[in-house]
Amino acid sequence: MILLTDELRKQLLANGHRRDTDHVPLVKFFNPLGEGVWLATELDEDGDTLFGLADLGHPELGSFSLQEMSSLRLPFGMGIERDILFTGDFPLSVWAEAARQAGSIRAAERILYQAARSRRGDH
Repeated sequence: MILLTDELRKQLLANGHRRDTDHVPLVKFFNPLGEGVWLATELDEDGDTLFGLADLGHPELGSFSLQEMSSLRLPFGMGIERDILFTGDFPLSVWAEAARQAGSIRAAERILYQAARSRRGDH
């Protein structure tokens, strides 16, 4: 799987030029076989260093390498994947706080979207 499309790369680079903004994550990467979720909001000019929220056991803000994620080989010939249905919807600070309170990005995702549905009345 291509982890970053040209359009996502362009949007992440643009966000990287505006670091003083609380961006909405543009892309979610995940380990399909276990722990590991990354939400990326920015890409450095080097084309490799992403910034966002990473969860490898506990969520934390920071930088991570696209190249390292791309080169990771999992059992059964699998690798890190991009969630093609991910929409972000909330600023990174909201994701980080929810993940910190819930203990993981995956738990935060369930909580955030359930709360949003409840506010809209979409039970």
